[in-house]
Amino acid sequence: MSHTRWKLDRERKLTEGYVESREVEAERAEIRLAMAFAKAVYDRRRELGLTQTQLADLAGLTQAKISRVEGADAVPTLPLLRRLTTALNASLNVTIDVHHESVTFTAHPAA
Repeated sequence: MSHTRWKLDRERKLTEGYVESREVEAERAEIRLAMAFAKAVYDRRRELGLTQTQLADLAGLTQAKISRVEGADAVPTLPLLRRLTTALNASLNVTIDVHHESVTFTAHPAA
């Protein structure tokens, strides 16, 4: 079954009154947040014209770690967030609400 088909089945179930368990809802929220963070790192890195290896060098990390972050495969720790925001020359903005997660980097003004 393709992902498109799965999504259609899920949407159909929701319109028919199917309610997901709290555990499933929580897991979906965690995945959305991880993906939003991964996309924000990727977008900012590309905005700066950096490769994963260059960002890794700036952050004191490995290229593999940057790949895992951008693939939403790594759970970021606070020290990792600090390293990335410093290397990306930006502030990290995270908004978490009941049905919405947003992660963005705001570039520091040029000195």
